[in-house]
Amino acid sequence: METSAEGVAGTVGDEGAAAGPTAAVTVETGTVGVVERVAIAPASLSPSRASDFMQCPLLYRFRVIDRLPEKPSEAATRGTLVHSVLERLFDAPAAERTAPRAKSLIPGQWDRLRESRPEVVELFADDPEGERLARWLGEAERLVERWFSLEDPTRLEPAEREMFVEAELDSGLKLRGIIDRVDVAPTGDVRIVDYKTGKAPRPEYAEGALFQMKFYALVVWRLKQVVPRRLQLVYLGSGDVVTYDPVIADLERVERKLLALWEAIRLATETGEWRPRPTKLCGWCDHQSVCPEFGGTPPPYPLPVRRADGGAGAGVSAEGVEVVGGASAAGPEVVDGVSAGEPKGVVGVPASGPGAAEDRSGARS
Repeated sequence: METSAEGVAGTVGDEGAAAGPTAAVTVETGTVGVVERVAIAPASLSPSRASDFMQCPLLYRFRVIDRLPEKPSEAATRGTLVHSVLERLFDAPAAERTAPRAKSLIPGQWDRLRESRPEVVELFADDPEGERLARWLGEAERLVERWFSLEDPTRLEPAEREMFVEAELDSGLKLRGIIDRVDVAPTGDVRIVDYKTGKAPRPEYAEGALFQMKFYALVVWRLKQVVPRRLQLVYLGSGDVVTYDPVIADLERVERKLLALWEAIRLATETGEWRPRPTKLCGWCDHQSVCPEFGGTPPPYPLPVRRADGGAGAGVSAEGVEVVGGASAAGPEVVDGVSAGEPKGVVGVPASGPGAAEDRSGARS
């Protein structure tokens, strides 16, 4: 699971303010009760946001630039809860890392989550008797218990948990994300582990999940000059463990793909052209009301737009001076095999819908 370092307003488990200058922020104007949005162009890329853009450029814009709020989901919130339990379990001595102890952590972690993310309380606002909440917590218990059939925490001493990583490539592109767990063997071999509370994807979609892991491997390689020995995805929903042993050629390919993707994002940011890309995942999107594919109109584009001749175009400047603008149905040109609409060679990890059920933020994969 990966939490976007860019931030998505209103979602569970996202970094929000920690994103820094990679997304829009809000400031209060001099008029009482009026809030003006001041947008800042994206400055870094995480696996979630890369997948957002590959899935639908307009979704990327809504999340990163417009920062439109999104409702928490039961699946994403459960992912957050389970991840926090598995992280906290390693605070205990090895011999005490048992399934009963892990399950006993769930109520306390749920209380902490409600305190830190009050919006998740609304998930069960229509459940006065607490029956649905009890079932939901029971599902979290079953996921935690299944983990013990896949890994033995009494034999693990993670070098890092919930590790924030950031690396700047020679091109200037910043890559960042959060790794669930890093194990280091006595030989120095590094294993990157990611928990998924959903089910393992079908083989034709496996590359999408590995994209996130290769992204992390690339960041670790650039930071430490060490290629991780193994990438491991632990699917608690289906009881599968998927592993992949990367080589430098893999990471170089991922780096080229990300650079091409970033160029497409940069072009869309400058032109204001964020093409919607309708797929079956649209059914789970919170932004249908402002999506042209569903008869909606995106909010005025909050960044300056550069015309083809290089001059300033329509949009809303960083100072908040509104002029006419918005997203168009056309997207950036294809750059090194990656277009704003249909990138080739990398399958994006769904940021919405059933494929993201294990995601704490709905975008953290």
